[in-house]
Amino acid sequence: MSPKSFQINRRRFLKTASAITAATGVPGWFLEQDLAQAVSPKPLGANDKPGVALVGCGGQGRGDCNTARRFGEVVAVCDVDRSHGDSAAQQFKSGTKVPTVFTDFRKLMERDDVHVIITGTPDHWHTLVNMLAVKTGKDVYSEKPLTLCIDEGKRLVKAVRENNRILQVGSQQRSDKNFRLACELVRNGRIGKLQHMIVGLPTGPKGGPFQAIPIPESMNWDFYLGQAPRTDYVGSVEIKKAADGTETKSYRPWNSHNDFRWWYCFSGGQMTDWGAHHNDIAQWGNGTERSGPVEIDGKSLVDMIPGGFDAASKYRIEMKYANGVTMTIVDESTVTDRNVVGEGKHTPNGVQFLGSDGWIYVARGDIKSSNPELLTTPLPEDRAVKLYNSSDHMRNFFDCVRSRKDPICDVEIGHRSISVAHLGVISVRMKQPLKWNPEQEKFTGENATEANKWLVREQRKPYDYGFIS
Repeated sequence: MSPKSFQINRRRFLKTASAITAATGVPGWFLEQDLAQAVSPKPLGANDKPGVALVGCGGQGRGDCNTARRFGEVVAVCDVDRSHGDSAAQQFKSGTKVPTVFTDFRKLMERDDVHVIITGTPDHWHTLVNMLAVKTGKDVYSEKPLTLCIDEGKRLVKAVRENNRILQVGSQQRSDKNFRLACELVRNGRIGKLQHMIVGLPTGPKGGPFQAIPIPESMNWDFYLGQAPRTDYVGSVEIKKAADGTETKSYRPWNSHNDFRWWYCFSGGQMTDWGAHHNDIAQWGNGTERSGPVEIDGKSLVDMIPGGFDAASKYRIEMKYANGVTMTIVDESTVTDRNVVGEGKHTPNGVQFLGSDGWIYVARGDIKSSNPELLTTPLPEDRAVKLYNSSDHMRNFFDCVRSRKDPICDVEIGHRSISVAHLGVISVRMKQPLKWNPEQEKFTGENATEANKWLVREQRKPYDYGFIS
């Protein structure tokens, strides 16, 4: 950045800092620190835009791809529901150029003009798509949660490292100033010794039972199921009667597209959905983003309906780390006795850090503290712990595609963050307290033999690792 450009940017900063602080709670000293550290990104030339392909053309995948097209050219899209693929191709066409539509991601990976994969599939497909991508020389921006189980994460970390690829997990809260500020303050002892963390997650739905409904002609349901056990396409039926007495049926699916995450065979409910975001921030603030807890005790707080969603909708999980810090993961409808934000009321969606000298709460668009000075007092420039600074999650990914440096949420961090959620899910489903060795990534002590079986999911053939070999 030239001195002249810096002065112009600084004047702009001074004009807008007060407004930003008022809107977000981020103190001016933190914003000014970011400006001082800012480096102008290398401009992208006409021949410097990588070819981008989207695998999984639902709402989240298209949102990610729309952000990625700022830095690359969308040349292909893929979805097992052809109607989704066709719609995405029209969304991402450029002039007369329309992205090629695939229904099998393996064929897409053969394209030499595809350099970057955006993985927006349901959770149970993330690992196979990402593994084939890195094995075929592509870099990956993958939606969270990164994996369906812990064993998949270990395999994916190995594949990314062996193939020297860049993988960014879509845990975009790491590129948000509020979350980084909270974690930097905690890591620098601003609230004294960190003692406890509370992760508040949304309450999941409790629906069902559902019935088998017709599979849309545009969808390859067997391919959608993938490694998951064979099951019916289920939903609800609405019958409308016209004035002449004729009846028409419409169907609302409940185990595909957006609703896959409420089923254990595809995901883990809100514990792995929103949990992938907030557990990541808790780990970052605790300095354990490449490790994990050592004790887990999870409980489901409601019985799910037979024949309906089977991922726990209400839950409470207690965890302990080797450094003595404890953590409670709970859904928003549940009252926690140590909740400092809601004053004994329901736990808010976000992360609370409780220390010996105060507390900090952070959520999207919000940051609070027990004393305003905890936020407004600058950290010492010369000796403060500074965390990875990214202000744009997708730009950070494409910058790393060029530099070959690790992004802010690399594959190991993403694996470790979602492992926390997987551990909670396992304890809830086993109805047992468990001990975990984060270095060996296996359970120890009582119940370990049975618990270690849960680290792997049985994959329905042919959709196992041989599917991408």
